[in-house]
This record gives sequence, C-alpha cells and structure tokens, in this order.
Amino acid sequence: MEYSFCPKCGGALESKVLKAFEPTRLVCSRCRFVFFLDPKVAAGALFKLDGSIVLLQRGIEPSYGKWVFPGGYVDRGETVEGAAIREVKEEVNLDIKLVSLLNVYSYAKSPVVVVVFTAEIVGGKLRAGDEALAVRAFNPREIPWSELAFPSTFEALAAYVRKEFNLDVDLSDFSSAYL
Repeated sequence: MEYSFCPKCGGALESKVLKAFEPTRLVCSRCRFVFFLDPKVAAGALFKLDGSIVLLQRGIEPSYGKWVFPGGYVDRGETVEGAAIREVKEEVNLDIKLVSLLNVYSYAKSPVVVVVFTAEIVGGKLRAGDEALAVRAFNPREIPWSELAFPSTFEALAAYVRKEFNLDVDLSDFSSAYL
C-alpha cells in the first residue's frame, strides 16, 4: 500500500472491497473517507521538423537517457491540449498547433494515462530544455526503437510513422521488456 493515513483526519487507511466487480479501495478506519487512487494524465505531441520526427533524450528518471517525444503531466486546472503545447515548449523550445488526437495509451500496471496528439510547428527554434540531455529530429527509418523510454513512446511513434510516412514498424525493434 502506497498510503497509510487518511488525508482528512489522519486515521489509518485499510484496503476494503466496497462494491463487487470493483477493485479494493483505501478506506479510513476512523472517518470512513474513501481515498481513490486515481490515474495521472500525461500529454504529448508528435510532429515533423523538416520531414523528421522530433524526439528528446530524457535527462531525468524514470528512463534516464532514453528517447521520447515531448510530453509530460497535465497540471490541475490545465487542459490536456494546453499541457501538450506547454510541454513541447518547455522540452524542445518549439511552438506548436495541435492537429489531431493520435491516440490514448493506458496500461494495467501503470497509473499514467498518456494522451498523444499530432501537431505542426508554428514557431521557436529546436533546443533541449532543462530535463533533456539532447534533442534531435529523426528520419523515421533512423528512430532508435530499442532505446525508447516507455511502451506508450513506442506505440505512439509506431502509429505516427504508419500514419504520416506509411511505414510499418517491426515490434521486435522494441525492448522485449515492454511487450
């Protein structure tokens, strides 16, 4: 259990089944408050710069040194679209216009839901932000598939490459740890 105490009264949290067919919930033994472990939403964008796909090499954990498309967590009070635009600016110094929703990625063992958009660059100059080791535009045939950070990175890039470049991606190109 990640949490031990109630955020309302400080009582001990206990795992309980409240309804059949639902997962166990954390319930305060004192005030009966139900502490829901909700997912965290992340947003990102895939886009082309001179016909190549912009990726950054992570300079923070998790997956330090691995490659991802620009993205990050949605802040409370921020739209998912706004977060994608902000994260691109923060991570690679580019201004973008969102074009369409590429897909939404979620995994049973992960609390993160990743919303990925396609976009177009409308300004800025490509430069690595403070959480990146490097930033680079990759020809789709040169993407470092075995060095990608997360399953959603691989799946979104594969979908984008199929959609924008009409190229198929071999699943064996990605680390078997994620498949």
